[in-house]
Amino acid sequence: MAEIPEHLLKRAQAAREKAEAEQPTDNQPPSKPTESDTAVAVIEEEVIEVDEKAEETLNTIITGLGEKVLSSHIAPNRGLWIRVSSENWRQTAQFLHDELDCTFFDWLSVIDWMPSPYGRELDAEQDIEPEQNSTEPEQMEWGYTGGDTRFQLICRVYSISNGIGIIVKADLDNQSPRALSLIPIYPGANWHEREAREMFGVTFDEHPDLRNIYLPGDFEGHPLRKDYPLLSRRMKPWPGIVDVEAMPGEDK
Repeated sequence: MAEIPEHLLKRAQAAREKAEAEQPTDNQPPSKPTESDTAVAVIEEEVIEVDEKAEETLNTIITGLGEKVLSSHIAPNRGLWIRVSSENWRQTAQFLHDELDCTFFDWLSVIDWMPSPYGRELDAEQDIEPEQNSTEPEQMEWGYTGGDTRFQLICRVYSISNGIGIIVKADLDNQSPRALSLIPIYPGANWHEREAREMFGVTFDEHPDLRNIYLPGDFEGHPLRKDYPLLSRRMKPWPGIVDVEAMPGEDK
């Protein structure tokens, strides 16, 4: 059965506790259903939601790839995630293409899960100097399907005939992240892989032309890595952070 997102479980628990606190005593008549009761009912419906198509697709994948599938996740009616090793990256894509008719290549990118040493968060106005004497690095947290390494390769392919999209993730070596190119299966992966090499430093073996797209050919470093210093953020507050309009309903 699909994993239940933690935020839904917390909302359901909070709604139940509120509803229980508003239960009538022996001397009070039963009250009409409250908004909390409705919220509990809605959450419970979401909790038991099952995506049969995704479940069936995942069973087919596991039958075909076996232990090559390290972990998986189903978000009902939103998608299916699987995680494999970098050594099985191209083989997995080939299986999805040939056996599940995933002939539509959507996108490919890389995730750097390492917490930024510069404190780079959405609400940070400026980068901070990393602590030189810090001996315990901040623990990494991975998204759906978990992970074992700092870098993960990720792509999404889609089966038009079966009406389902599959997101594939692969753990990459921290020191030398690399994987086989998907161009022989999905020619559209060409510039996605070039961008991933340029921005994250991932090598795609057997790619015919890993030239830079955005940066000069002699540019050093990979700007989308978390440990790459963005000098503009260290010189002045990040544009758009200082004067942020309040969301509807928030105190100004």
